[in-house]
Amino acid sequence: MKLLFRIFAAALVFAGILTGCLAMLLVVILLVRFPPLLIAVLMACWIFSWLTSNTEKPDR
Repeated sequence: MKLLFRIFAAALVFAGILTGCLAMLLVVILLVRFPPLLIAVLMACWIFSWLTSNTEKPDR
């Protein structure tokens, strides 16, 4: 029974990794296909980086 559970868990992990890779591939294809999306993502990353570097760090 334990072996069956381990095989089932390994299959679920494999399916999850495969799904994640396919999702990332589709995102990259979308970003290459539609340049405004790429510009929007780059600007969002730049704004997030700028905001995190300019916020005050709390004292510990």
